[in-house]
Amino acid sequence: MNREAMEAILQKIQEYDRITLFRHVRNDGDCVGATKGLKRIIQLTWPEKEVYLIDHDTAKYLEFMGPEDEEIPDELYADSLGIVLDTASEARISNKKYTLCKELIKIDHHIPLETYGSLQWVEEERSSCCEMVVAFYDAFRDVLKIDSEAATYLYTGMVTDSGRFKYSGVNGDTMRNAAVLLDVGVDTDTLFARLYLEAYEYLKFKAHIYQRMQITPNGVAYIYIDRAMQAEFGLSLEQASACIGNLDSIRGCISWIAFIESGDERGTIRVRLRSRFVHINGIAEKYRGGGHACASGATLYSRDEVDALLADTDALVKEYKETHEGWL
Repeated sequence: MNREAMEAILQKIQEYDRITLFRHVRNDGDCVGATKGLKRIIQLTWPEKEVYLIDHDTAKYLEFMGPEDEEIPDELYADSLGIVLDTASEARISNKKYTLCKELIKIDHHIPLETYGSLQWVEEERSSCCEMVVAFYDAFRDVLKIDSEAATYLYTGMVTDSGRFKYSGVNGDTMRNAAVLLDVGVDTDTLFARLYLEAYEYLKFKAHIYQRMQITPNGVAYIYIDRAMQAEFGLSLEQASACIGNLDSIRGCISWIAFIESGDERGTIRVRLRSRFVHINGIAEKYRGGGHACASGATLYSRDEVDALLADTDALVKEYKETHEGWL
């Protein structure tokens, strides 16, 4: 835990009367939970401060977390403290008006791709950015305030980014931070129903995935989801991308990939890469992406690039299996 960085961030928040929060494009439970959770904590602690979260890039499955603020004039950004959460590089910041802020802070748990902002707090070993926000609250709980609304936002991010606490980044600190939120009050029955109940049509899509998925010679499971498949099952891009979780339990496959056609004019293919044991973030970085050691994303523009990425991942898995024992 970087106590020095946390203290510096607390001091900056105390100094500013106006704070704007930012997160990454193609948002997920962690970036939404972290921004909303931190906003709520600041508002509870300093009701007199103006705190804005403006982001029009939203995911349908997270609509239950509520809307964001309306746009504000540029001059309000100009004398505000900007805090960017859960975003490794500037290119992935959703609201580009972060450049207008007087000062910028980066709080992130991804493998660093670049340095930006006047102050950075990065802990790549954390299972989620929400976990970092909870640790921030816990470190200064004599100053900061929290309630069940903030706790629910943050618990949402912790649950989703850790795969319900099963990924390798989960440790004792993760569970202790989760306990802080549960002690405040989180309706887990309702939260898990909102996150994980599935429509009948989506269950039929899952069955289709299992029929269409393929495995490379050395054990990389993958599925290619084209626009026709998305239309057939009435899927949003977020729902199509979520299918990566359906490939994570195949014995002998220590990496799995979902390729999703976005339908934009550039022919973009979104890539979700996941793994056990072997680190695949280097593959993602080679193909315009990045992320965590065992959970990353990339961007492709042709089926040739799909084949190339699959070949690279298959070779990586082959090398890992030949040089390591204990994989399943």
